[in-house]
Amino acid sequence: MMNYRRIRSRRYKEIIAVFTKHGFGLLVKRLRLPYSLRSKNRILDVGTAPDTAGASAGKRLKMALEELGPTFVKLGQILSIRRDILPADIIEELKKLQDSVQPFPFSEVKTLIETEFNDTLGNIFKEFDEVPVAAASISQVHRARLISGKQVAVKVQRPEIERLIDLDLNILKDMAHLLDHHTKYGEIYDFSGMVADFENTLKNELDFTKEGENADTFRLNLSQDENVTVPKVKWIYTTKRVLTMEYFEGIKISDSAALDLAGINRRKIAERLAASICNQILRDGLFHADPHPGNIQVMPDGTIIFLDLGMVDCLNESRKRAISNFFIGVAFKDSRMVVNSIFAMEAATARSNVKSFEKDVDALIEKYLTMPMNEMKIDKLLQEIFHIAFLNHVKTPCEFALLSKTLITLQGLLEKLAPDLNALVIAEPIAKKLRYQLLSFEKMGSGIKKSLLDYWSLLGEFPTAMQSLLHKAADADFAVQFEMKEMDKLQRRLERIFNRISFSLILLAVSIIIAGVLVSSGLSADTSNEMYFFNITVLKIGLASAAIIILGLVISMIRSRN
Repeated sequence: MMNYRRIRSRRYKEIIAVFTKHGFGLLVKRLRLPYSLRSKNRILDVGTAPDTAGASAGKRLKMALEELGPTFVKLGQILSIRRDILPADIIEELKKLQDSVQPFPFSEVKTLIETEFNDTLGNIFKEFDEVPVAAASISQVHRARLISGKQVAVKVQRPEIERLIDLDLNILKDMAHLLDHHTKYGEIYDFSGMVADFENTLKNELDFTKEGENADTFRLNLSQDENVTVPKVKWIYTTKRVLTMEYFEGIKISDSAALDLAGINRRKIAERLAASICNQILRDGLFHADPHPGNIQVMPDGTIIFLDLGMVDCLNESRKRAISNFFIGVAFKDSRMVVNSIFAMEAATARSNVKSFEKDVDALIEKYLTMPMNEMKIDKLLQEIFHIAFLNHVKTPCEFALLSKTLITLQGLLEKLAPDLNALVIAEPIAKKLRYQLLSFEKMGSGIKKSLLDYWSLLGEFPTAMQSLLHKAADADFAVQFEMKEMDKLQRRLERIFNRISFSLILLAVSIIIAGVLVSSGLSADTSNEMYFFNITVLKIGLASAAIIILGLVISMIRSRN
């Protein structure tokens, strides 16, 4: 424990020293760090190192992050799309961050594999290339051949990387807490929440079994798409720190010259890629959050291969609906729908200037009104929305930030493959289709059923909760003191709550009855006239009865308020 504290303290001081060296000492000072960290190495000196003097803040930040290693490089890559947090000049520098490092020695690769499988490398693989085909901050990939003769790609985790990342994440949590409580930005942004999201993303990247599970899910989802796939996982040769998959030797998707030489239609590849990523987001709710050129290959027959599924994001139904509405709002240039879709993702804060945000988005959409859809660029639009959010203290949900990173990367690839192709044009019909599906009877019925179950659960729990409260009130150790005027307020509030619950339950019940009659009748051409008029009569009686019940309930509410 004491050893860990010393290691943590040493790393803390290293991080502070690096940021200070690159000219961020004033920011460090504002964090109000413990004296034990501030007192040594003159870390509050706000000067810059000789080789960074005169450099822009963005360039100095990029250099500091690269010097601090993988955790901070990945943090910088995620921040590179957060225009709601950082100014444009810093964003442009962070976009240049590269997750590439020198490979670690083959002897360490061999030791790790033999430790993971408790066997010799020769008993596991028939052949194993000592020189990696790719090396990054967390892992490197080697080409190998199984005993069966099957060629595979073996991804091996960098030794000690998990320990370093855990250490850095704990320090980042401390820094986020200090930013939340000792800077004005802490009142606007949930830095601790951002670090928690970042931690979850990194922890998933460190567990190769999760990446394998992602690959299996992606393969299933992408089976609906033409000529798009993911390598199969060889689970018997996979652990938390070693991932073995099919080996594909395709063309890097950004290598236009090689694609042309192979006779591959770049426009078709661009359309296929855009449709696949839009379907991942809007249809599947599980998308590749790091689709840079090194993670996408094209086979000679035009099949697109997605690689490295460590960084993915999963969207629930409400998020899918909000994002679908965002694209539809953009397609129809409906600023109200765009704003509502953003706020549906819990983007408002206590300091958000909602009216100003709506006005600014309206002005932005107005600017695009006369612009044809194929000329609107999703990357430019998202960057402008992030900037507007920044000005109006509207936070960006983690999912929307990762989604934006994916779409901005996609648009960059499209511009290389087919400059006139637009991601928004591809996304629009997919978003509309999803919206129709979400408004289907099946989906609506499922939603109504869930709401009814929630209300039923609430009503079922209420007597027990009230009984528990009364027992506590009768206990000699439980003292309750109210002024009568407060009691009256509480009574009125409870009455309003019960009235709303009752009203909601009746409306839900009426909705189900009406839907049931409509569906059962079919209202179709093959339904007999007698049955049709019978159902219409039942429907009218049901509506009249519901109207009387609701009217009675409203009168009861008015009387109770009086």
